[in-house]
Amino acid sequence: MEESRVIREITPLMMGKDSLYIADRRKKEFTYPIHNHEVFELNFVEHAPGVRRIVGDSNEVIGEYDMVLITSPDLEHVWEQNTCTSDNIREVTVQFYFDLSEDGFLSHNPFVSMRKMMMEARKGLSFPLDAIMHVYHLVDTLSTIKDGFYAVTQFMTILYELSKCDGSRALATSSYAKVEAESDSRRILKVKNYISKNYMDEIRLATMADIAGMSPSAFSRFFKLHTGRNLSEYIIDLRLGYASRMLVDTTKSIAEISFSCGFNNLSNFNRIFKKKKNCSPSEFRENYHKTRIIV
Repeated sequence: MEESRVIREITPLMMGKDSLYIADRRKKEFTYPIHNHEVFELNFVEHAPGVRRIVGDSNEVIGEYDMVLITSPDLEHVWEQNTCTSDNIREVTVQFYFDLSEDGFLSHNPFVSMRKMMMEARKGLSFPLDAIMHVYHLVDTLSTIKDGFYAVTQFMTILYELSKCDGSRALATSSYAKVEAESDSRRILKVKNYISKNYMDEIRLATMADIAGMSPSAFSRFFKLHTGRNLSEYIIDLRLGYASRMLVDTTKSIAEISFSCGFNNLSNFNRIFKKKKNCSPSEFRENYHKTRIIV
């Protein structure tokens, strides 16, 4: 039996007048199915090593502490029991909503880093241990604050401090999360847009270099500097994102999905998918065909 401490319990949040839904729970297991929801969510888990966290097409086993921010209504996520044997799990979930439009409140200078972080969190954003420890005392006491104003200001402080920390990591691929390519470089953006439209076809380095107006060798260095990956790695990740989305959203065969996403043969697709996702395409589909709900 899990103990729950909840303040301002409004569901769905956006239909009420409250700004936050905060649930602070102590439990022995995770039982909630994979789901998505209209509102944003910051989820903190401690003392649950071995739990499997699935966010979009990301599938990872967490350690002693885990913190993830999700700001997409379409991005499925779940924390599954997996091999966790802890009987002292704590989960703090904060659901909220902010306007991320270019003329919204967060577009003003003091909040620029927060807006940038929340735009990235459309793919799910995982925070490193030092960032979690930096805001731990604020998360730890959040559900005890009775005054709504002070609860909101403390939560805003948590988000702001997280936005200044280094090492946060996007979980789902852009293609799976249906997030359009963004870049601080016009050349890189042109290349990304081309790849997004032609990922099912063969894409050559020389073609991409030509689009960017650079030599192949200069473009290779430039692309890796701006994306952290070489061109072939980027293309594979993009194709896997589209393939993962098709595994979830369609009944097409794995072979059909493989070829429609630009992989030249089925065995190559299966090998790369398992290496990147730690499960086969059929296992991935099966996991996502568990009860899926929208809240």
